[in-house]
This record gives sequence, C-alpha cells and structure tokens, in this order.
Amino acid sequence: MTTFLLDTNLLLRLSDGNSPHQALADQSIKKLRLRGDWPCLTAQNLIEFWAVATRPIDANGFGWDTQKTRVEIDQLLNKFPLLDDTPAILTNWVSLVITHSVKGKKVHDARLVAVMQAHSVTHLLTFNTDDFKNYSNITLVHPSDVK
Repeated sequence: MTTFLLDTNLLLRLSDGNSPHQALADQSIKKLRLRGDWPCLTAQNLIEFWAVATRPIDANGFGWDTQKTRVEIDQLLNKFPLLDDTPAILTNWVSLVITHSVKGKKVHDARLVAVMQAHSVTHLLTFNTDDFKNYSNITLVHPSDVK
C-alpha cells in the first residue's frame, strides 16, 4: 500500500462539475483505491481549496459562497483521511524554502512537501507535476498515469 497526498488542484477539479478534468480526477482516485493505495489530505489542501472556491469567477475562482464551500469540504473530509498538522511540518517547511529559495505562491507547494516529509508520504497525485519537480524526495504522479 502506498500513501498518496492529493494535491489541491486535483481536489478542485474533482469538485468542479464544469471541469473537463473532473472524470480523470475521479477515476485516478478510484484506481488508487482499487490497487489498495491510500489517498489522503492535509489541512493545507482545505485552506487552498477554500481560497479558490470562494474567490470570484472573474478572478479564476469558483465564486461559491461559504456555505457551499463548507459542504464540499465536509464531503472531502468524509472521503479522505486528514493527515495531522505536527510541529515537524514547520521545521521541514523552513528547511525546504531556504534550501530551494522558494518565493511567493510556491511556499504553499513547499508546505505540502513538508507535510509529506513529516508523515513519510512519498507520492503526490497532482495535475501540476512541474510545480513540484525541484523536490527530489517525492514521486510525482499525474492522474493520467494512474493505472
């Protein structure tokens, strides 16, 4: 069994009925489960999800109200286990942002990697593999590559 952290971009596509990638996101998770793998979330995913879901459509968001967003987050939490936030995450994150000279929005990706390190998670399911290519200690899996 392999544990996979689900990237926020995958969760957003999974929840967006208008996304052309919704079926692929759903099928990749089903395939992981059928193989006996363990897809999971972290609080960081939910924070990022909330930011996009509640952002206006004209600002590249979903334009959802907070009630709809909360319902969707509750559904995600019912489907996937949540990794605990631990003090090691901050330590790992500081090391990653210094080592890789991370700036701007990329700090959020570094925190996902820090969570993975803290929980010994080696695989990340993401549509944006390029965002994580500088982190050599994780295995990046695009949903189309799940067999």
